[in-house]
Amino acid sequence: MDAIEKDLLLKIADLHSTPEGAYNIRGNSELKGRNTTANIDIVNRTDGKSGIDIIIKPFTKNESVHIPVIISKAGLQEVVYNDFYIGEGADVVIVAGCGIHNCGGVDTTSRHDGEHTFHVGKNAKIKYVEKHYGEGDGNGKNVMNPTTVVYLDEGARMEMETTQIKGVDSTKRLTKAEMKAGSSFIVKEKLYTHGEQTADTDFVVDMNGEKCRADIVSRSVAAERSRQNFVSTMNGNAPCYGHTECDAIIMDEASVTAAPCLSANHVDAELVHEAAIGKIAGEQLVKLMTLGLTEKEAEEQILKGFLH
Repeated sequence: MDAIEKDLLLKIADLHSTPEGAYNIRGNSELKGRNTTANIDIVNRTDGKSGIDIIIKPFTKNESVHIPVIISKAGLQEVVYNDFYIGEGADVVIVAGCGIHNCGGVDTTSRHDGEHTFHVGKNAKIKYVEKHYGEGDGNGKNVMNPTTVVYLDEGARMEMETTQIKGVDSTKRLTKAEMKAGSSFIVKEKLYTHGEQTADTDFVVDMNGEKCRADIVSRSVAAERSRQNFVSTMNGNAPCYGHTECDAIIMDEASVTAAPCLSANHVDAELVHEAAIGKIAGEQLVKLMTLGLTEKEAEEQILKGFLH
C-alpha cells in the first residue's frame, strides 16, 4: 500500500501496521490482505455479489476482526455486501469503516455503498466499531451509504459505535434490527457535517422478544450550510424497554431535522424518546475565553467534548 492508503487505514481503523487476528483489507475494489484464525474464517461470497462472509465459531472469546475499506482511485464507485455469522456464546470485536481520498477534480464522485448483515447467535456478544472519513482536493465528491441489518437471537448483545469523522459529502445511513427475548442493542452515533454536506440517518428497531432492550443515541454537529435528517422508529411488540435520543448542535446556516417515532404494540412495552437541537451556549464560550482561548478555539473544544 502507498502512503495515502496507509494514512486512510490509520484514520478509519487506527491501524499503524497489519492488525493481529483475523482481517480483510479491501483497497480500490481489490483484496489487499486477509488473515483467518482457528476460530474466525473469512471467505468470498458465492452468490455473485461482491463481498465476504465472516464466520465466527461458537464460544470464541477475546478475538477481533478488522475489515476496513479504502478508496484512493478517484471516481471509483462500488457496492459491497458483507455477512457476519457470530456463533452462540461468542464475545468478539469487529472494526470496520471506509476511507476515501478523492482528488479527481470537479464532478468526480467516489462512492462506497456497503451492506453489513449480522446474525448474532444465542447469548453472543459483539462490539462493532465503524468509522467513515473522506478527504481530497475539495472538488470531487465523497459518497458513503452504509446499511446495517442486525438479527439478535435470545440473550444476544450488540454494541455499535458509528462515527463520521469528516469529508463525506453525502451519506444515507440505514440501520435495521430485529430482537428476540432478552437481547440488547446499543448504538452510539457521532456525526459531523459542514459545507454543503448532507446526512440522512434512519433507524428501525423491531423489539419482538420479552425483556429485550434497545438504546439508540445520536450526537451530531451541523455547521455552515450542511443538512442533517434523523429518523428513528422503535416498534415495541413485546414486554420490552426502548430509548432513542437525538442531540444536535446547529451552527451557521445549517439545518437539522429530528423525527423519533415510537410504536407500542404491547401493553408492557416501555418506550422513551428525546430530541434536542440548539446552538452552542454563549456562557460556555465566555467561560473558555476567560481561560485564554480565542472564540474559535473555545468553539472547537466544546464540539470536541460534545462528540467525544
